[in-house]
Amino acid sequence: MSGERDGPTGDHDDSVSECETTDPGPVDDESSRVRRLDADTVDRIAAGEVVTRPARVVAELIDNAIDAGASRVEIAVDGDGTDRIRVADDGRGMTREDARLAVERHATSKLAPDGDPVGVDSLGFRGEALAAIADASRLELTTSDGGPVGTRVVVDGTAANGDGTSTNGDDPTVTDAGRARGTTVVVEDLFATRPARRESLASAAAEFARISTVVADYALAVPDVAFTLDHDGSTTLSTPGSGITDALLGVYDRETASRSTALAATVDIEVDETDATSVSVAVSGALGYPSITRASRDYVRIAVNGRPVRNDRLAAAVRAGYGRLLPDGREPIAAVDVAVPPERVDPNVHPAKRAIGLRDAGRVAEAVESAVDDALTGADLRRKAAVDTDLESALGSVGEADGTRSVAFADAEPIGTFRDLYVLVESGDELLVIDGHAAHERVNYERLSRAFDGDPVPTAELDPPATASLSAPEAAAAEAHADALTALGFETEPFGGGTVRLRAVPAPFGRTADDDAFRHALAALTDGESPRDAREALLADLACHPSLKRGDLGELTRDEVRSLLDRLGECERPYACPHGRPTVMAVEEATFAAAFGRDR
Repeated sequence: MSGERDGPTGDHDDSVSECETTDPGPVDDESSRVRRLDADTVDRIAAGEVVTRPARVVAELIDNAIDAGASRVEIAVDGDGTDRIRVADDGRGMTREDARLAVERHATSKLAPDGDPVGVDSLGFRGEALAAIADASRLELTTSDGGPVGTRVVVDGTAANGDGTSTNGDDPTVTDAGRARGTTVVVEDLFATRPARRESLASAAAEFARISTVVADYALAVPDVAFTLDHDGSTTLSTPGSGITDALLGVYDRETASRSTALAATVDIEVDETDATSVSVAVSGALGYPSITRASRDYVRIAVNGRPVRNDRLAAAVRAGYGRLLPDGREPIAAVDVAVPPERVDPNVHPAKRAIGLRDAGRVAEAVESAVDDALTGADLRRKAAVDTDLESALGSVGEADGTRSVAFADAEPIGTFRDLYVLVESGDELLVIDGHAAHERVNYERLSRAFDGDPVPTAELDPPATASLSAPEAAAAEAHADALTALGFETEPFGGGTVRLRAVPAPFGRTADDDAFRHALAALTDGESPRDAREALLADLACHPSLKRGDLGELTRDEVRSLLDRLGECERPYACPHGRPTVMAVEEATFAAAFGRDR
C-alpha cells in the first residue's frame, strides 16, 4: 500500500473566490469512515504481498523444500507460470496433521508461537506462504514423511462462495496419496480471480526469465542441492548438487566454470568496540576470473545464510575485492554466500524476503571485500585450454591453477620479440606470448603498492627541478596528501603562491616517471571514490608512465628480458595488468602439431 497522500492533480483556478466555493456537503459520508477490513480482504492483501508474480511462488516453494532438508528440487513451469507450477523435493515430508495445518495462515514449523522472527535460521518462517498461494490459485500438496500412506491436500482459491468471497477459509480436501518421502506442490490457475494482477504481468518469456533467475540464484546459493528447471516440457537448467563449480556449469557454461576460483574464508569481525566482542563471518562461493566479465552488474549474486538476496552493499564489496583486475566498464561473474550468526540478521524487512536487515553491515562488507581480494591473489593464473588455429580466434589467457607464483616463469626462456612489443618465451610444452608493456605495468604497480607497506620507492631527481602551478583545490590536495605523495616518490617544496617545485619523481624498475605524473597523483587522490580507490587508480596510472612501450622491447638484452620475467613471476597477480588486461597468452605444442599434421 502506498504511503503517499492524495493531493490535487489539476491546476488551481485563482478566479474562483472563497464565497463561490461549492459546499462540500456532510463530512460523515460512508466513504470517509475508517473501518476494519473483513478477513477475506485481509487475506487477499497478505497474498498480494507474498505472491506478486509466478517467480515469487517458485521462490517460496524452494524455500520450503530447502528448509525440509531436500537434496534435490525439481521445478516445472507451463507458460508464464500462471497455468501451472510444480515443485517437488525429496525432503523430510509431513505428517497428515502437519500437511493439513501447513495451508492455514500463520501456521509454521519454522518459528515457535512466541518466537522472535529475528534470528530464525530457516529460509522461510512467516507461515502464510502456502495459504497466500492457495488463496490466489488452486493448490495441491502431496507429501509423505516416509510412512506407508502419504497425504494429499487440495485448496481451491479460484472457487468462490455465493457472496463472492474466497473458499480458502473452508476446510481443504484431505485424502490418502502414494508418494515417496518428500513433498510435491502443484499450483494451477494462479491469479484466476485477480484479473488486474494477471494483466500486470509481463510477457510469458519475461515471466519465465524471472523464474529462471530465481532458480539460478538458489542453485548458486546452495550448490550442494541439485536443481532442475523444466519449461513446457524441456529442461532449461540442471545442476547436480555436487558443489559450486558444477553449479556454475549448470547455470552458465563450461568456460565460466573452468575460469573461476572457489572462495572459502572465515573472517572475524569486531561487533562491540566496548568489550571487543567479535563474530565469525564465513564467505564462500565462486569468483569468475577477470577475463570472464559482463557489462551488467546482475551477475554478482549474493546470498546471506543460504538465502539469495539483493544487497547493494555486499555486491559492491565483491566488486571492490576485484580491485584493478577488472577491465574498465566490465563487471565480474560471482556467486558469494555470506554466513553470519542468525541473530544478526532480520529477514523480515521485505515482504518478499529479497532484502534483509544486517547488523554490522559495514564490517561484514569489509570482510567480504577482504576475502574476495585474498582469493583472487594468485588465482587468475595459468589456464590450460586448446587454442584454435584459425585467423579469427584470439588466444586464451594463461596461468598456474594452484596459485604458485615463485616458479611461474622458472623454466621460461626468451627466444625473441614480435612487433617490438610482444616477448616470445619458450616454457615447457608451451609458447608464451607476453605483452611487454602490460607485464612491466604489473611489476611497477606491485612495487608501488608495497610503498604503502613501508618499502621505499626508487626515485629519480629532476635536473633542473620542474615547477607546477596548482589551482587552489590542487594546492589543498597536495598539502592534505603530502605523506602519500612522499611515500610514492614525489619530492616537492613550496615555490610561492600556488606553485610547487618538483625535485624528484618515482622511478620504479629504473625508469623515470613523466613529470606530469604528479598531477595524475593529485587528481587520483582528490577524485577517488574512497582512499583505497584513489590509491589504486593512482598506482595504476603511475605504473603506466615508466613502463616499456612499443619500440622499447627490441632494445632490451636477453638478460633484461629474463629480469622482466623474474620480476613478473614475483608479482602476486602476474597474469593481469593493473587495468585488467591479460599479460600472458599461451599456445601449447600440441596446437602446432595439430596444425602441421604432426604426431607429438
